[in-house]
Amino acid sequence: MALTQDQFRHFAEEGYVIVEGALTGGDLDPVIAGIEAFVDERARSLHEEGRITELHEGEPFERRLALVTRENTSIYDDIDIMNMRAEAVFRFLGNDRLLNLVQSLVGPEITCSPIQHLRAKLPDNVIHGGNGDEGAQTHGGSGGVDEPAARNEDLAERVRENVAPWHQDAQVHHEDADPVFILTVWLPLCDTDEENGCLQIIPRVHRQRMVYWSEGFGIGDGGLPEGDILSLPMKKGDVLLMHKLIPHRSIPNRSGSIRWSLDLRYQQTGLPTGRSFYPNFIVRSRRHPEFVLTDYNTWSRGWEEALKVTAQRPPRKNRPTGPTPIRMYG
Repeated sequence: MALTQDQFRHFAEEGYVIVEGALTGGDLDPVIAGIEAFVDERARSLHEEGRITELHEGEPFERRLALVTRENTSIYDDIDIMNMRAEAVFRFLGNDRLLNLVQSLVGPEITCSPIQHLRAKLPDNVIHGGNGDEGAQTHGGSGGVDEPAARNEDLAERVRENVAPWHQDAQVHHEDADPVFILTVWLPLCDTDEENGCLQIIPRVHRQRMVYWSEGFGIGDGGLPEGDILSLPMKKGDVLLMHKLIPHRSIPNRSGSIRWSLDLRYQQTGLPTGRSFYPNFIVRSRRHPEFVLTDYNTWSRGWEEALKVTAQRPPRKNRPTGPTPIRMYG
């Protein structure tokens, strides 16, 4: 399913569009199963090592990792795509239904950018509650027992990290990709709303061809552009396509469950990604279908080797210029 003319027009005018029901359970459930398998394997290892006291096996996808994280944060710390490198996630990056939407804006020669993330947005109440409040240890412990206050501060820091500040995605790549149209694709793996921390955006800012910088990452409240702040509740299966100059943030998760989501980036093949030190790969090509990467082990090794060399993303040296024009592809 490609974007309709109305959907493309909305993207061009507003800087974003939500395609409701674009993905099915058949598209997303294997991704969730892959994440669950990763969490289960790591939880069992921690349990055998005596680093957690409960496996929480009967808990649903949206809650299990939160309960384990109350005792030990190491699984949560490795949950991102490049660290866990689950095959089901790799397969999804080339999902046909998803790429049909992307092709409407990027064209038929599509590369998956290295800027790709799995987000496990922890609930605020993971810091407190009846699981693991006494006698548990945190990530990095070597057999001793950490004080509950220290453990709670460790968890509090991770909850704070989950509340992304206002920012534009144009801020997170390097200078070589400033002129490149890089499409942000955000999708929830569970229903999202203002209770569990949905996204908020300021639409139409991409028309101004500006990046709003503050000290450090993101945009300070005093530096935000004028415009309405929109909350974007979404259902599992919905897909958000967003221009890299649209300011957005996530809000705190007040529910009792994790808000799981993927945020991915796609662009025209052959153009700079702004992350030359991390692996990109071709996911669709009309001209050269033989170049599409379908081998999971090659993708996984690429990330493993790249992270050995560049574990932390180097900072930008200067600020980006304006965006490139948008055109619609058939």
